[in-house]
Amino acid sequence: MNYRESGVDIQKGNETVKRIKPLVKQTFTANVLSELGSFGGLYALDKDKWSRPVLISSTDGVGTKLCVARAAGKYDTIGQDLVNHSVNDIFVHGATPLFFLDYIGINRVDPDRIEQVVSGMVKACKEHNMALIGGETAEMPAIYAKDDLDLVGTIIGCVEQDRIINGSGIREDDLLIGFPSTGLHTNGFSLARRILFDKQKLKVESYIEDLGKSVGEALLTVHKSYYHELKGFADPERVHGMAHITGGGIAGNLTRIIPEGLSAEIDLKRWEVPEIFRYIQRVGKISDQEMYKVFNMGIGFIAVAEKTAAYGLIQKGGGIFIGRMNKDTSRQRVKLCSDTLAEFSV
Repeated sequence: MNYRESGVDIQKGNETVKRIKPLVKQTFTANVLSELGSFGGLYALDKDKWSRPVLISSTDGVGTKLCVARAAGKYDTIGQDLVNHSVNDIFVHGATPLFFLDYIGINRVDPDRIEQVVSGMVKACKEHNMALIGGETAEMPAIYAKDDLDLVGTIIGCVEQDRIINGSGIREDDLLIGFPSTGLHTNGFSLARRILFDKQKLKVESYIEDLGKSVGEALLTVHKSYYHELKGFADPERVHGMAHITGGGIAGNLTRIIPEGLSAEIDLKRWEVPEIFRYIQRVGKISDQEMYKVFNMGIGFIAVAEKTAAYGLIQKGGGIFIGRMNKDTSRQRVKLCSDTLAEFSV
């Protein structure tokens, strides 16, 4: 017996590293002090840039969107999804992304697939001036079934201690500004796949007239990063809270930042729900309640801000006025309503 016969091909692993090394190096900034392949990634924090730096970290994956990527044979977009999702998760606290690490678990090392995944991560990291500082590729046929691929990322960012946004400053009459999603992002795919592939018997190449594109194109649309559009507004004196709308939908994620004694009233008529969600709901016969619990329904990010900041988020940030903060008299932190909000003026 040898290692390759037991399921691990070191030669292919080395070939993969050789392929991705020049890609990854494109993301390196002057702060990176190590090479890809070191036991650990070294990053020097710029002391001149930060006064009271607080490091923030987050780890996440892209869920069963990987199954769609596998069926389509397209893996670059999930690399972008992973990075953008992670950036949004730390940006809700006002943080600047610094560096990123990835984990790829796979049944058999496939240099072509891994190169696609890493190329997507590299693209997104470069867009955020963030270094892809290291990672791990684990070939484990005893854990992952044939053609399986798992993808996890860890992001490290930094924020000044006195500029942390955590929802504690949210108050009555603050306004909620929503920012459109590009589709499902990276949540709700277990339900979407069950309906579209198992129930409807569609394939990734199936063209849907209502969507104007194939199922694969609709589902693999890249998860949007809101960092560049909104970083200029990340001032805790004006924007009191931010939420990334992922699993759990609008209510599930806003609840995480709303202080005791307050409630968010969301007017569901303030934006047009993208057709991909309507189509899934129609063919799957899903209730409105379930849809808003599972999916982002067209709003991928929400900022809770005082009135003048809210106006700027709409005029310059492309946001939509979707709600208002009220005193909580019913212990319901988030209320999803229809046609209840009057416009505001500044």
